[in-house]
Amino acid sequence: MVQRLQTVWLFLASIFAFMTFKFPFYSGNVVSSNNQLELKKFIASFDILTLIITCVLGMGCFIIIFFYKNRRLQFRLTIALLILSILNLVIYFTSLGKFLNVDLSFAAIFALTIPIFLFLAARGIRKDEKLIKSLDRLR
Repeated sequence: MVQRLQTVWLFLASIFAFMTFKFPFYSGNVVSSNNQLELKKFIASFDILTLIITCVLGMGCFIIIFFYKNRRLQFRLTIALLILSILNLVIYFTSLGKFLNVDLSFAAIFALTIPIFLFLAARGIRKDEKLIKSLDRLR
């Protein structure tokens, strides 16, 4: 389980998903209810939709690690989380309209690398599946 490279990719994706709760994706001014500008940071818990999606991403990546005996299910769930992480990034960028004078944070790299790690994990799972099939043909 741990010796597989995709385990490392999934674990890193899980850690980075949870780090988006602490570090902002971007910050900017928001017009408050009394027409004053407030400086706010967009973190994963900024609104309920990003909170739910980020929780599912973080927990999903961690739980998928333990499906190492069922590689097909692990591959499908990894692809589903990859699509969910891209959706999460789309939500992040569409939320830019709520802010004025947006400054992208350096910590945005955490959210941007989650789909990359999930892609690398899916590729590793697929390679393992091909290796097992080729070994079964030799028997």
